[in-house]
Amino acid sequence: MPNAMTPVPYGAHPTPDERAARGKAARRAVPRSSHAEFVPAADRPDPLEILRAQSETRVPELVPIRYGRMTESPFRFYRGAAAVMAADLAGTPVSGITAQLCGDAHLLNFRLLASPERRLLFDINDFDETLPGPWEWDVKRLAASLAIAGRANGFDDRERAAIVRATVRSYRESMIRFAGMRNLDVWYAHTDAERLRSVAAEQLRKRGRRELSRAMAKARGRDSLQAFDKLTEVVDGRRRIAADPPLLVPAADLMPELERAAFEERFRRMLDGYAQSLASDRRTLLSGFRLVDVARKVVGVGSVGTRCWIILMLGRDNGDPLFLQAKEADASVLAPYTGASRYRNQGRRVVAGQRLMQAASDIFLGWERVDGFDGRRRDFYIRQLRDWKGIAQPELMVPKGLAVFGEVCGATLARAHARSGDRIAIASYLGRGEVFDRALQRFAELYADRTERDHRALVDAVRSGRLPSADPAGAPV
Repeated sequence: MPNAMTPVPYGAHPTPDERAARGKAARRAVPRSSHAEFVPAADRPDPLEILRAQSETRVPELVPIRYGRMTESPFRFYRGAAAVMAADLAGTPVSGITAQLCGDAHLLNFRLLASPERRLLFDINDFDETLPGPWEWDVKRLAASLAIAGRANGFDDRERAAIVRATVRSYRESMIRFAGMRNLDVWYAHTDAERLRSVAAEQLRKRGRRELSRAMAKARGRDSLQAFDKLTEVVDGRRRIAADPPLLVPAADLMPELERAAFEERFRRMLDGYAQSLASDRRTLLSGFRLVDVARKVVGVGSVGTRCWIILMLGRDNGDPLFLQAKEADASVLAPYTGASRYRNQGRRVVAGQRLMQAASDIFLGWERVDGFDGRRRDFYIRQLRDWKGIAQPELMVPKGLAVFGEVCGATLARAHARSGDRIAIASYLGRGEVFDRALQRFAELYADRTERDHRALVDAVRSGRLPSADPAGAPV
């Protein structure tokens, strides 16, 4: 499959008309209506075996927490089952037009976050699975997540259909708009807080506008200072990360004193190597902080069990904290179907994809490779733990609110794809009619049915004892 990140040779740039013709040719070869169907292959891999295979490389004592979180609801299962859906999407029709994919574009991976200039933006947040591939796959994962969330909220068929169609229509119309824009204008496009307020004022009632304002204010308070107050304590006169096992375990509690000294030295070397992946000005900024403490943290749903460390650093004094998160990066779940990444370091793959798709990325976003005490080399990407992060709460949304949220997600995904893919060809393929919108409405419902069955299979496996499980806080069940 072509790599969307491979530069086009000079002198080989097709004209806009030629690019539009490519999209129309793709439409004839792969009709837009064909995206409506989802029929699992006769030899479809067992979803539980896919999850079990992922667990083999994860921290054993944390794997039951992952299963426990995924049993809570079909939507939580879906969040943790990007690998399952990647295998399913590999058997669906594709237009042949590629873009850089998020790889896990469900609705909760669209969030509020801070730009380097301290502006509140709305963008895609999670890029663990990023890789070039068929643009349709991201749109389908987003559409299905909205159908599943709508079912969880008790929305009826008509309400869910309207939500998914609104989301896909927003993607399609935004891509058409980006197709008519200059390259630099596409690159500078973003959705900031004022744009969100404008959308809310036009489409949401007073309660929805109030919830948005509350979410924005909460996001601005989620930073290193807030994490410092919440996650640390003073022990023997020294600031340390507070234990909350098994979700947050300081390095001091994970290993004997002798190993801990070697571990801290290894982390210092990791930070030195990671610094080389940053721009020179940001290396200078990082050099003003010193390492204080490290802890293992459980994050997310699908990521539970991967090695994730939070790193406490202090700057000018003990009231000047910087919290970094170093998260293990393995091969993307898309790789078996799209081809391996061009990057040898999987952390660099994540960083490159994030920088390509986001309007603005964390100033401390970088990568490194680390030798573990078990003799295995592992790749990590590093960023700030909290930088004005704000996450949606779809379970609190009425149908209109979820539709508006879906529209913003759809437009955001289109902008991300337009930066790397052939936006003119994609827009030409989609067209101005609603054929693709209606097709994905049906696909989303079919995949929601499949997810509910897969979730039930996981619940049964946990109840029978075939798979271990712990509650979200880590207690065995």
